[in-house]
Amino acid sequence: MDLKISGDATLAVTTTTTRQKEAFMGQVSFQRLFSGLSDQEQEILDQADRFAQKALYPLAQRMDDEEWWPPQVFAEIGRNGYFGITAPEEYGGVGLDLMTSGLVLQAFARWNHALALSWVAHENLCLHNILRNANEAQKRKYLPGLCDGSLVGALGLTEPGAGSDALGSMRTTARRDGDAYVLNGSKIYITNGPVANVLLVYAKTDRERGAHGISAFIVEKDMPGFRVAQKLEKMGFRGSQTGELVFDDCRVPAENLVGEEGRGVKVVMSGLDLERSMIAPLCLGVAERALALSLDYARTREQFGRPIAEFQMIQSKLAQMYVWVESMRTFTYQTLRAVSHVGHEEGGRGEIHKITAAAVMHAADTMNKVLGEAVQIHGGIGYIWESEINRLYRAIKLLEIGAGTTEVRKIIISGELLRG
Repeated sequence: MDLKISGDATLAVTTTTTRQKEAFMGQVSFQRLFSGLSDQEQEILDQADRFAQKALYPLAQRMDDEEWWPPQVFAEIGRNGYFGITAPEEYGGVGLDLMTSGLVLQAFARWNHALALSWVAHENLCLHNILRNANEAQKRKYLPGLCDGSLVGALGLTEPGAGSDALGSMRTTARRDGDAYVLNGSKIYITNGPVANVLLVYAKTDRERGAHGISAFIVEKDMPGFRVAQKLEKMGFRGSQTGELVFDDCRVPAENLVGEEGRGVKVVMSGLDLERSMIAPLCLGVAERALALSLDYARTREQFGRPIAEFQMIQSKLAQMYVWVESMRTFTYQTLRAVSHVGHEEGGRGEIHKITAAAVMHAADTMNKVLGEAVQIHGGIGYIWESEINRLYRAIKLLEIGAGTTEVRKIIISGELLRG
């Protein structure tokens, strides 16, 4: 599948009359104008949506029920061209931008938010970070496999004693020993950790320098001294594998050092801004699905002899949910366009630091409100574990915690405002 498509998605729609066709095309054109997407971007979103509905949605229930990981799914995603969105074609990628990557994530999140989380950890936290920061030999070694889905990527930052203060409290160390670095320590809450082949891992090479003594390494799962200590079972995003990783005299070739020794903090901070920008479309996709489910339920659920959609209280909730979703869309798309132009040395400070923190804070907070109303509309069925709306509701809290909690996001925003 080639994401660099052209043409108009409306050409595939069959209508019964010229007037209906004109009305439909006018509606689609207005929706595109309102969303700010180009025709090509809208078609990419639509294609990714169709793929996710067909290939990813059927996996969602079992993933949630059993914390199950579908072993062939990354290869299928890779075959269809949905990895390496930002990577040049010479590495097996598509050669587009972060805006496009965000649209793919949004579509995936509508139909299988757990796989969407695993996708973004692989695509953005691992693959895109390697693309931005690794040397040419490292790119040629790792990017093709990450782009075709034969390798699963992950990022190793958070530690048992270091959450919001991930850099200052980092205890994992790396010391040079001949032609290798020896890593010791552990990482926790690592998305894709139990199934990853390639991990971008941060460790302190100079304890005395604190956060400025951190270095980044590409670690392979078969390197001696590396192991998955445990797979963690979660309340939400079940099936997206999360684990604790242990490095016990883990020998990593010196050639796997990413960038210069002690320069890992720049990789971390610029990567965190990009990560926050990519969580926003994940929230958007979940909220869109919740609104769609709520509309369907309101139309079909009858009480007092008529559909509950006819009651003004339900109409009020649906209208408010729509406004919330559209506010998320606007902020998310604006942020994705901004980060698509962030240079290699930018990030972790200034306007983009503020905007990405604000975008994910707004998206996560607003998604929480959308899902709260969605469960209320569904009533008792919304409280049942097996229902799809309940599955979405159980996922919202993580997105208020991951990539810096809501409280950390506020600190970033206010700090940049006060420095301005």
